[in-house]
Amino acid sequence: MLIFGLMMTFSPERRAAAFVTTPQMAKDIPVLIKKYGFDKPFYVQYLTWIKEISHLNLGYSLVASRSVVEAFWYYFPITLELNLYAAPCIIFLGIWMGTLAGRKPNSVFDHVSRIFSIIGWSLPTFLFALVLMMIFYGYFSWFPPGVLSDELTMYVRNSDDFIRYTHLYTIDGILNGRLDITINALKYLVLPVITQAIVICALLMRVMRSGMLEEMSKDYIITAMAKGADKRTIYLKHARRNALIPVITIAGQLIAFLMEGSIAVEIIFNRQGIGWWLASSATQLDMPVLMSMCLFMAVIFVLSNLVVDLIYAAIDPRIRLS
Repeated sequence: MLIFGLMMTFSPERRAAAFVTTPQMAKDIPVLIKKYGFDKPFYVQYLTWIKEISHLNLGYSLVASRSVVEAFWYYFPITLELNLYAAPCIIFLGIWMGTLAGRKPNSVFDHVSRIFSIIGWSLPTFLFALVLMMIFYGYFSWFPPGVLSDELTMYVRNSDDFIRYTHLYTIDGILNGRLDITINALKYLVLPVITQAIVICALLMRVMRSGMLEEMSKDYIITAMAKGADKRTIYLKHARRNALIPVITIAGQLIAFLMEGSIAVEIIFNRQGIGWWLASSATQLDMPVLMSMCLFMAVIFVLSNLVVDLIYAAIDPRIRLS
């Protein structure tokens, strides 16, 4: 409602222009204002918008030159494919490094990992992406930007033999028996995945390390160690499990952010996904897209919080029993 109210600061003519799909329709701005009720009070326009989105009528995207729903399903698989590979790397690498650093505080690994986390979290994403691009593409020519090579892109778009089951190149390549497409798509994913993983897992590592240090100082851990319990069991089964609670909270929020699309990563590596579409729509004031993306972000955050709550109960029996 707040964002919709901010959109109301634009004139009715500017908001109606978002529904102009052809040059000939430009002269029909007054008609569009009447048709979509842009001259009516705020509450009437808001209720109308709610009614339209309930029927999945999200408007027309000027940037994509198609309806918002069609454009979303065109761009979303590109962002989803990147996150399918980046998210596991971020979670497992962050938890693993944080656990080791917490088990052996002030060790060489702990100092190195803390330096890594500070640099990784402080370094701007766009700068790190540009450095990787200059080294691995500009100098070595190993990992080019994009989603798929030009030759294979033409084949996928024009061939009737290639079936887009999931619209994820790495998976569809396997399902169609074209491993060359899968390998090529993975090649284009290397640098974006590294960028996402290094920058974001640094935060998870720091939280996991702090959680491990806090748990290791508690009475039940000290008692277990005094009784001669297996240290591996103490570290991994008891301390790490309790230290995962804040990590899961942050991980859920980070994954939700990833699903919105990393604007810097998608623009620099020329992956035209949700982030690229959102940035282009913002610069051109493509308001139906902006409103729809805000709605999408809200849904993603609600679902991520629900999943996090369910994982809480699976990890900590006290939460489940209460």
